[in-house]
Amino acid sequence: MEASEPVWRSLMFVPATNAKFVAGAGRHGADGIILDLEDSIPPTEKATARGLVRDAARAIRAAGPEVLVRVNQPLGLIADDLWAVVSQDVAAIVLPKTLGAEHLALVDELLDEIEENRGLAPGHTKIIAMIETAGAMSRMAEIAASRRVLGLIVGSEDLSHALGMEPTPDSLYVPNVLAVAAARAAGKLPFGYAGSIALIDDLAAYRAVVRRAAGLGFVGGFCIHPAQVKVLNEEFAPKAEEIEAARELVAAFAAAKAEGAGAFRHRGRMIDRPIVARAEALLKRARCVAAKTEIST
Repeated sequence: MEASEPVWRSLMFVPATNAKFVAGAGRHGADGIILDLEDSIPPTEKATARGLVRDAARAIRAAGPEVLVRVNQPLGLIADDLWAVVSQDVAAIVLPKTLGAEHLALVDELLDEIEENRGLAPGHTKIIAMIETAGAMSRMAEIAASRRVLGLIVGSEDLSHALGMEPTPDSLYVPNVLAVAAARAAGKLPFGYAGSIALIDDLAAYRAVVRRAAGLGFVGGFCIHPAQVKVLNEEFAPKAEEIEAARELVAAFAAAKAEGAGAFRHRGRMIDRPIVARAEALLKRARCVAAKTEIST
C-alpha cells in the first residue's frame, strides 16, 4: 500500500437528491460517501440531482469523509454529470458499466478539459471502474491500466443480471478474484466482495462475506446502509491479534537474517520471504488505518 493511496474501507452510497441522507452522511463513520446520480435517481430527477452535488460534496467533505460521485454511463448524461460535479471536493467518480480502454479514454479526455477549466491539478479526479457487463470481464486488465483508474469493483447486482446468475458468494467468486488480479497487476486497488450489496438485514452473513473478501485481497467495499459501514471498517482493517503476530514474525525474521538464515522455523511453520512480505504489508496497512482514524477523531 503506497502512502498516496486512500484508505477507503467503506464507501457508502447516498442519493444526491435525499437532503436528509446527505445531511447525515458524515455521521456514520464511512471513509467515503458516494453521491449517486445513477441507479437511485429516476430519469426525471437527473438534472436536479447533478445540480445538488457540488454543495453536498463541500458539506460532506467538511464533515470528514472523502467524496465520490457515481455518474451515469451514457455519454450524453456523463458529459453533463462531469461538468456539474468535478471540483476540489470530489476525489473520484465511480464509473458504472465500464466498457474498456476506449470508454475510459473518452472520460479521461473530458476530465482533462474540465480540470483545466477549473484550475484543478491534472489527474485530480480519479476513477473507480465498475465491472458490470460480460464483455468487461475479459477487459479488466486494460481497464485497470488506465491512468486515472484508482481501483476496480465488480458490481454484483448488474453483473449477475448480465450473466443470468444469482448474486451469491459462489457465483461472484471468480469475477471478484479476477478483479483482484487485474487491479494488483496494474498497481491499483481492488474494492468489493463476492456477495450482494443489498444484504442489510442479516449483518452476520454480511460480515462473513466481507471477511472472506479481506482474505482474498480486497481493501474496501461499497455499501448502501449505515449499519454496513461498521462491518466494512472492522473487517477491512487488520485485527489487533494479526498486528501482534505480524510484528513478532517480522522481528523473528530480522533475528534469523542476522544469523544468515534465509528461511526459519516460527510457531510450527517454515517462514520465507513471501510470508514475511505479507506480514510487512499488513503492518503498513495497519499504520495507514491508524493514521486515518487519528485524523478523523
